[in-house]
Amino acid sequence: MTNKELFGIISNGENQNVEFKSSFDSKALIAINAMANGTGGIILIGVSNNGEINGVDLGKESIQNWINEVKLKTEPQILPDFKLISVGNKTVVVITIDEYPIKPIGLKGRYYQRQNNSNHILSLPKISELHLQSLQTSWDSYEFPQKGINELDDIKIEKFIGIINNTGRFSSSSDKFVVLKKLSLIKNSNPTIASILLFAKTPERHHIRIGRFKSSSTIIDDRQITNTLFDAAEKSLVFIKNYIKLEYIFEGNIKRAERWEYPIQAIKESLLNAIVHRDYREPNDIQVKIYDEKISIFSPGKLYGNLTVDKILSDNYQSSLRNKLIAEAFYLAGEIEKYGTGFLRIKDYMKYYPEIEFVFEEVHNGILVTYAKKTAQKTAQKTAQRTAQRTTKESIVSILSENPEYTKEDLMKLLNKADGTIKEHLANLKREGKIKRIGGRKDGYWEVVE
Repeated sequence: MTNKELFGIISNGENQNVEFKSSFDSKALIAINAMANGTGGIILIGVSNNGEINGVDLGKESIQNWINEVKLKTEPQILPDFKLISVGNKTVVVITIDEYPIKPIGLKGRYYQRQNNSNHILSLPKISELHLQSLQTSWDSYEFPQKGINELDDIKIEKFIGIINNTGRFSSSSDKFVVLKKLSLIKNSNPTIASILLFAKTPERHHIRIGRFKSSSTIIDDRQITNTLFDAAEKSLVFIKNYIKLEYIFEGNIKRAERWEYPIQAIKESLLNAIVHRDYREPNDIQVKIYDEKISIFSPGKLYGNLTVDKILSDNYQSSLRNKLIAEAFYLAGEIEKYGTGFLRIKDYMKYYPEIEFVFEEVHNGILVTYAKKTAQKTAQKTAQRTAQRTTKESIVSILSENPEYTKEDLMKLLNKADGTIKEHLANLKREGKIKRIGGRKDGYWEVVE
């Protein structure tokens, strides 16, 4: 690495693959471990957090001692590359870490991974997920011997085989169980987790909670759908269609075109994404909420692999599948297209709905997508005007019941109140049990308690 290259790296700041350290210490070891469990990276020793080159004092055996410390404290052993660069009379040590092929790598019994420009300790489920990912397999491909193949519904299997033969993506006249073996849905005469989720006579307890809301605390209709995945998707979409408007457009002839109140194909794509890509080890349910001004779909489990919200929204990513067999089944059935193209199709559908805003975000324990009418802000302002004669506390409750995602800053603008006033009222309302906060500041929402 030349001095010019070094200056270029420093000028871009810390990121997913770059970290600055003033000295080689325990935090540097954590960064090495995290990068090996991620996509690799570079650590610059002798550079402060703000990018100032302070250099590092080295003894005769310093580098060898650092190498030995990395080897002794990581398992399997990591062997990063150490290089010295002189900048004037100062020395910077460049540590280059390659992505380790079989993950995770441990550091004194703990496991870390790089996320954006920070290092995070991994939970047990994430450790398991990382290992499966590095082995190019997935959780849903494991055998489920607790239930034999006699627990699979023959009618559902035959229907599935008929559909995939008709799509042209798979063709076989073999016995149904031979087909399931070809698709790895049966292994060693045992059903896999995927086949149980897709075809079990008695579905596992993975629910879709779906409801029509007038406000966050006023429910018009509420269902809990517990079914195998194809049937659950179908029933959920029927429920959604029952609660959104359909209009017919005549274009100068006797033919009519249908136009739903919301982009139904995009919503279907998001619903299927929630079903196919959710983390089925999470105890939470998929949640679909239909309001007057928006529809939201929540799927348990954060983004899988190295995917980030920014990568997905910019279309700069490669598909990474948490549930490979479930995704393959939905693909063969023609329910989803080529992996990784779902958001491109959603964007195409949204072109015909300029009045609807699509929001995709990672919340504290999963993924939330929202289709919101762009008039929602005007509605909220009218709500604030209607409640002008009420007390500030009553106004806050009224606004949050219709707009649970609103922040303290939104309330300040709508009610024209100071920061301290809103903060005090929110604290009082929480203490009185009238509202509660679900999630964090950036990814949470308010729930009004009746």
